[in-house]
Amino acid sequence: MKKCIILTGAGISADSGLNTFRDAGGLWEGQRVQDVATPEAWARNPQMVLDFYNQRRRQAAEAEPNAAHKALVRLEPYYHVQIITQNVDNLHERAGSSRVLHLHGELNKLRSSADEHEIIEWTGDQTLADADSQDRPLRPHIVWFGEEVPLFGQALAEMEDADVVMVVGTSLQVYPAASLLQFAPDQAAVYLIDPQPQRLPGVEVMAEKAKDGVPKLVENLICEAV
Repeated sequence: MKKCIILTGAGISADSGLNTFRDAGGLWEGQRVQDVATPEAWARNPQMVLDFYNQRRRQAAEAEPNAAHKALVRLEPYYHVQIITQNVDNLHERAGSSRVLHLHGELNKLRSSADEHEIIEWTGDQTLADADSQDRPLRPHIVWFGEEVPLFGQALAEMEDADVVMVVGTSLQVYPAASLLQFAPDQAAVYLIDPQPQRLPGVEVMAEKAKDGVPKLVENLICEAV
């Protein structure tokens, strides 16, 4: 069975109504990134950071997987599918995908501010009173700007033996995730689905929204596999 790596970004969640990306003015959900998504912001004003992620968690809970998320699930009987996502929502999991690696963390998890290995599931709003097993503060389980990406090495290892790579809804401008494509084997078939794609050598481009382009490509890949 061939291996299919799917690298997803904000564009696939945007088709479910989630505006998880920064706009042209450099704002993120109306907030400056440095005020809500950095370790310095957490140290300076943790309540503002919690308010921001509580809002995002509520928005993600109200969103539904779209046609792109659902189409990716249909690949699993025909390929060894590994999704590597830059998104922090759980729309892939709710659609039914079984192997999802979250490079930038997950909204529905918190972790100890003192022990990065103590991670707990979380669905409601977080408060400053919430604490870990040792009564230490919890923080959102999110990789903030300026922090290392702990799962990058695992993502790189997954990419190195890919037969097919599908890039969906990401501009490939956020590092280190943007560098993953460089580690795909030379013989791998690489596809990019994005409404405003950049042209890359050796990449087949579909200039469409995720919810339109992904189901088409999935059906083509299934036909190739049977």
